[in-house]
Amino acid sequence: MKGRKPALPCAICLCSCLVVLLGGTHTQAILSELNKPCGSNQQPTELGITFTSSVIDAEYIVAFDDYYTKASRQGYISAALGNTNTSWEIISRDNPAASFPSDFDIVKLPREDASVLKVLLRHPKVKQVTPHRKVVRTLKMMEDDDILLEQDIGPHPACNGTEKGPCWTEVLNFRGRSSLSLATAFWHATGRHTSRKLLRSVPKQVTAALHASTLWDMGFTGAGVRVAIFDTGLSEKHPHFKKIKERTNWTNEKTLDDGLGHGTFVAGVISSYKDCLGFAPDADLYVFRVFTNNQVSYTSWFLDAFNYAILKKINVLNLSIGGPDFMDHPFVDKVWELTANKVIMISAIGNDGPLYGTLNNPADQMDVIGVGGINFEDQIAKFSSRGMTTWELPGGYGRLKPDIVTYGSAVTGSNFKGGCRSLSGTSVASPVVAGVVTLLYSSVRHKEDLINPASMKQALMASARRLPGVNMFEQGHGKLDLIKAYQILSAYQPQASLSPSYIDLTECPYMWPYCSQPIYFGGMSTIVNVTILNGMGVTGKLAGKPTWHPYVPQFGNYIDVSISYSSVLWPWSGYLAVAISVVQDAVDWDGVAAGHIILTIESPPQGDESDPRRSTLKLPVRVRIIPTPPRSKRLLWDQYHNLRYPSGYFPRDNLLKKTDPLDWNGDHIHTNFKDMYQHLRSGGYFIEVLGAPFTCFDAKQYGALLLVDAEEEYFPEEISKLKRDIDEGLSVLVFADWYNTTVMKKVKFYDENTRQWWMPDTGGANIPALNELIAPWDMAFSDSVYAGEFSLASHDMYYASGSSISKFPEGGLIITQTLKDQGHEVIKGETEKVHKVPILGLYPTDKEHGKTGAGRIVLYGDSNCLDSSHLQKDCLWLLDALLEFTTYGKVPVAFEEFRDFRLPPSGEIPQRIEGSRLHQYSKVLANQLGPPQPRPLPNCPYIEWTPAEPLNESSPTNLYKHVKLLSVDLDNMIAMPSRDRHALPEAAFSWDGIHTAVLPHAQDTRLPVLALLATCCVVCFLASQLYGRCSTKPRRRKPRLRRTQLQALQQGIRMPAV
Repeated sequence: MKGRKPALPCAICLCSCLVVLLGGTHTQAILSELNKPCGSNQQPTELGITFTSSVIDAEYIVAFDDYYTKASRQGYISAALGNTNTSWEIISRDNPAASFPSDFDIVKLPREDASVLKVLLRHPKVKQVTPHRKVVRTLKMMEDDDILLEQDIGPHPACNGTEKGPCWTEVLNFRGRSSLSLATAFWHATGRHTSRKLLRSVPKQVTAALHASTLWDMGFTGAGVRVAIFDTGLSEKHPHFKKIKERTNWTNEKTLDDGLGHGTFVAGVISSYKDCLGFAPDADLYVFRVFTNNQVSYTSWFLDAFNYAILKKINVLNLSIGGPDFMDHPFVDKVWELTANKVIMISAIGNDGPLYGTLNNPADQMDVIGVGGINFEDQIAKFSSRGMTTWELPGGYGRLKPDIVTYGSAVTGSNFKGGCRSLSGTSVASPVVAGVVTLLYSSVRHKEDLINPASMKQALMASARRLPGVNMFEQGHGKLDLIKAYQILSAYQPQASLSPSYIDLTECPYMWPYCSQPIYFGGMSTIVNVTILNGMGVTGKLAGKPTWHPYVPQFGNYIDVSISYSSVLWPWSGYLAVAISVVQDAVDWDGVAAGHIILTIESPPQGDESDPRRSTLKLPVRVRIIPTPPRSKRLLWDQYHNLRYPSGYFPRDNLLKKTDPLDWNGDHIHTNFKDMYQHLRSGGYFIEVLGAPFTCFDAKQYGALLLVDAEEEYFPEEISKLKRDIDEGLSVLVFADWYNTTVMKKVKFYDENTRQWWMPDTGGANIPALNELIAPWDMAFSDSVYAGEFSLASHDMYYASGSSISKFPEGGLIITQTLKDQGHEVIKGETEKVHKVPILGLYPTDKEHGKTGAGRIVLYGDSNCLDSSHLQKDCLWLLDALLEFTTYGKVPVAFEEFRDFRLPPSGEIPQRIEGSRLHQYSKVLANQLGPPQPRPLPNCPYIEWTPAEPLNESSPTNLYKHVKLLSVDLDNMIAMPSRDRHALPEAAFSWDGIHTAVLPHAQDTRLPVLALLATCCVVCFLASQLYGRCSTKPRRRKPRLRRTQLQALQQGIRMPAV
């Protein structure tokens, strides 16, 4: 070891040189902390979450069209309600924003009165009136073994214990806005399998995993950036923070401290300067305490706090909360107002993965950076919610979300009791991005006028690293890359961009589900919803209409394109919906067609500019076309008659799932019915989606219509047309669910905050409406509710709160099973089994009056076995068998044993529940007094095709790489700049694929630094040589064995000693 002593003075010398070179108290402090342990209490903590959201009895948020003083607002409300015979009260709000003008008030009425609300809305200064909401979040520390996928709610006070059996009264526990942290146990494999792989160790500092020290070394530590943290508060004396500028309390508790630890953890990930390091230790922290220690919050608290954040000119705002209610208008509108004021909002997309269609609001908004979670193996975390957005259903298609993903599993952050802790969840990933955004913001403050929610989002998405084997609704644009985002921001010029930046229906798996099914003539149009990000200004528009340019050499003339778009881009964003169809000339063609769309975005001039800002974008398009499949292989999915939360109270289909009682995933083949879709595609079927009434599709094109979990009513014209379609060969498969008015009243939602009961607007399915639809064939479902396990055709099955068949025509086949009467259990509290429950019916309508070529009808009383939301045992094999029956008339041999069963005479069929508010959310029913009446049948959607302007050119092989290279050459970026950030040249950047980004070479200011470093190395070398000569006993080298000696040793021959 003596021979290695010279390394010690050399290392000391190098470290001294580095300290001299780096300089600055911030960098030295950060570097000194990197070698410190994260604390003795850094063990991973599991965090389970439940939450409730409820409407407060007779309290309403009255939103005005502008900001007014307290006296003015009171005057407007008095003028509106002065002539009514109703007593009312404006609830005072005692918080830091109370002395400033506001754009809303809370009005309490003695009771819910629709006429009074209409009077308020008629006032010219009142923009909208919405119910006031209360949110309750529950954070529960638990061991790994305690984490359950389903967690039933315990007995409610309304259950007095006198009833027999389980208590079926439920707390109103639908998904309000809640913290989105989770246990560390749920990591998700991306679908790639390798028998052996190199495992990465979990880093002690998430900042190290993203190389934040690179920017720290350049002198950027978040200084001068105002960061708002909306959470549970923060202690002023916590040792991890040195720049807490202001703490505000928006709750009804008289404390500013964090009694739960969630807010402290989030703040630590963003801005801790010791132990467990945050990304921006010198940022100015503004702590907004919006949750009490009982984990309660109100919409009004958020609205006031948001207004105050605007007044304080906040730059970055982290919101580690979320919920599915994208129709909470006051909240959504205020988020738009925040971002319009250049507040960069980062929000978690939710912890409802791996199910698709589970995005939370506000992360699903175009102007918000929505963040998903990965683990340190770069795998999508199982808990991370998936896209698509569901705002656009049923007529359109969802947008691409999340925007980016980053580390959200086993991340270390500050403990509110001191030291560090480890948490997982997208509410952990969100502050990681918020910290990165804060750090990036501080690095380009000299260009602060160019930094806004759109430009920051553009930089993050353009620099993200795409994860292999993961689709876009899981990873968005890919994994966060701090260094490349800095390089892009440093050279940024105002412009617009698109998300996704190209449409390639041949690229799998990233472009799933688009790439999973080719397009063909006669099929429903494929809709791709593209987000326009406008970094040029908060508002903008499209200058002229977009143009479509098919590539002649690549058969672009074989596709038609229809383009619809936002008339105004605000705030910072808009949409571009592209509908793609195949022309008749390609009915028998097989190949790839390509082209591109050109659009120009225009924004008002800024500052001293006289001309509007313009950005021309190019959207490449590539599709795979195949010959039109046979009718027997084409299935049509009815999306039009599916309803979901928000805004109505539509319950889950399984009555046992009490912790997630609302149906909010969209009921789409690419969300909670994704597994069914994948299975049918693997079987060679082509599935199209109907987003319009039955009168708007050509039944001769399809072998079967799938009606699954339908909650909507039907127009009389739809019932008549379906009868004609089935007579002409269309088959129909109906998968229903429970419906029983007594059960609905029994399991009505109880709001423990307001002591109100909330009635579901329908059952698991709208059985009365379905019965009217199938009545022409003398068929009907009952109002009985059944559940239980059974075996059918050697397959284990589970019937989850399904209905039974009460009427079925002669000549059909009915399959029966022994099940538990769940309806009786709910109503009477007694469990009893029922034998020969008719659950499945198969009927060939061509037996009616000798009809030839007529379709077939299948009824099944439960859709849970196709729905991935709370799937227990799937029935995909049964779906295959039923499609064999509808296509070829083949009945499975195992079903033949039920041939002799005959239904007994049926009783009354289910009736609609009285007092239902279904008409408020229905596309079919008119909103009027008296019995519900249908609206006039709407016109079918009309598609106006964009005129083609052919070009004699071809697209590149890989659109992804091509667009990226034209955006910025990320593999040959300019070197990281020196600390003189102002010396960095302005460079033109483009994401549009038209103007190549040219990055001029920066003047090399590193030569003096390199010269000093070289001098230090020379000094170290001379010192090491001098130290070696002073050694009195040089190290003796061990002699090597000769070849003959080595061979002798290997052969066991003893060599004579020398």
